[in-house]
Amino acid sequence: MTDHSAGGDAGTAPRRALTDPIDRKLAAALVADGRSTLKSLAEVTGLSVSAVQARVRRLESAGVIGGYTALLDPESIGLPLAALIAITPLDPGQPDDAPERLAGLSEIEACHSVAGDDAYVLFVRVATPTALEQLIREIRRRAHVSTRTTVVLQTFFEHRSAPPVATP
Repeated sequence: MTDHSAGGDAGTAPRRALTDPIDRKLAAALVADGRSTLKSLAEVTGLSVSAVQARVRRLESAGVIGGYTALLDPESIGLPLAALIAITPLDPGQPDDAPERLAGLSEIEACHSVAGDDAYVLFVRVATPTALEQLIREIRRRAHVSTRTTVVLQTFFEHRSAPPVATP
């Protein structure tokens, strides 16, 4: 078995790549269906149920598997409008604390630090164009930033965190 743990604090230490082919199959199967049973994972990998259970626990402990969640359809929960909002500090000398200032805004699904002219790109979901406009105002107010917004017209795929499965 390959040890994938990085050692040290999971927040600061880099993790090793997921290179073991069986671990990659397990990860891919769990991304495809987070509710897979140990029995179905054993069938996918050719291992015993107890061996699969041990590997899954090790992947969880190492932080490779960070959790299990339900993916909700945004339109079904009243959030059909998605947008990317690039933010740039108004004053380049101001503290770089935009993520902390914006963490309480539930409409922001993701905050990415990026290279280039912008400091961060936010992925947001809201109910209406008016709600998007209000959110942009609130982001500017809280973080003291300028914004550039791109509205998402259609999403063809997302949540593609499954590792490619190595072929023999």
